[in-house]
Parts: sequence; C-alpha cells; structure tokens
Amino acid sequence: MKYLFFVAAFCSVSFFTAQAQNDPAAKKVLSEVGEKVKGAKGITAKFTLESITSKGKPNGTKTGTLAMKGDKYLLKQGKTVIICDGTNVYNYDGNKTITKSSVEESNATLSPQKLLSGSYDNDFTYKLIPSNGTNYQVEMFPKDERKSFQKVDLFINKVKHLVTKAVILDKSNNKTVVLISNMNTNANFPEGTFTFKRANYPADAELLD
Repeated sequence: MKYLFFVAAFCSVSFFTAQAQNDPAAKKVLSEVGEKVKGAKGITAKFTLESITSKGKPNGTKTGTLAMKGDKYLLKQGKTVIICDGTNVYNYDGNKTITKSSVEESNATLSPQKLLSGSYDNDFTYKLIPSNGTNYQVEMFPKDERKSFQKVDLFINKVKHLVTKAVILDKSNNKTVVLISNMNTNANFPEGTFTFKRANYPADAELLD
C-alpha cells in the first residue's frame, strides 16, 4: 500500500481560494485537451512515476500502463492493479489486499481520468505559464482545501493537445513526476476490460469494502 503508483502517488492543500479566477488562455488549452479526450475511441498509454523528496533527492521510479475509456480506467504497475468501473475503484496491492471504494470516496486523490480529461473547472483554479518549448504548462491548484495534493503542473503537447507530463506537489513539498508516453487515442478494449472480476485475483487476498 506504500506506493500504489498512479493514484496513490497523488497524495498531498491548496493555498488558493475557490474565488480565484481562471486564466482564459489556460482554459483554451485545457478545453482543447478535453475535446481530444472526449473524441477518443479509447486511450492507452505508458507512464513512469518519479518520486522526488522535498530536498530534491530521487526517491524511486515506477513504470506501468494505463487503459481508459470515459470515466473508466485500468492501471497496472507490476502486480499492482487499480480498476475503476465508473462507480467503484478496486485497488489490488499485488499481495494480500483488495480495497474497494466509491469514486466519490476516491475524490481526495487525483484519478487518471481527471488528470488527463481536460475538464478541471469544478475542481481547480489554473493559469498558463509562458513556455517556448513544445509543451504548454498549466499550473493548477485544487479549490477544495481538503484535497490531499497542493498543486499540479500539467504539460500539454502544443500540436497533439494531450497531456505528456504532470508534476504533483504534496503538502510536504515532495514531488511526483508523471511522464506519459505512447499514448493511443484510438484503442479498442475487449468486453469486461473495466469490470472487476474477483476470480482474477488470489483466493487468499482480502477484499476490504
């Protein structure tokens, strides 16, 4: 449970208020992401998580894969699996425990669907950071101070209009850098890809509901 890759990596409180106004330039960039994601048949991608301490020291790297369609997603990193069927999230720690929670209960963390969706108006204030490179940079702060993360910087490809990188800052100033690669927005998924099947996991793994 210590390093539950994508979702658990996003653990940590906003210094901005909900009254702050969003940057129109950033909104335009994020809307383009939203249109691209909504128009996708299905999304697959590879990701790398780099953990960095508040003192700037590397603290480990993990890799995994993501499959996503609408509000459903499947994450795999080694033996660890997180699957969301749109209503519930099932988190298998790769050993002896499967934790079930509702999507609403999981809202304190930043889900892959939320991270890549381009739809952030209800949850964040944001602004565009000037950039001359191939990516836009959008700085985002959660409106709800109960959220577990302090700030998110999104990097979005200026041509493809897709998120390529995210930097998540926790309340202790530790960072998680999420690098996204090999993204395919025309993926097909077999029936049941996003359905939790108890038989797919060890019989002695405890299901905590």
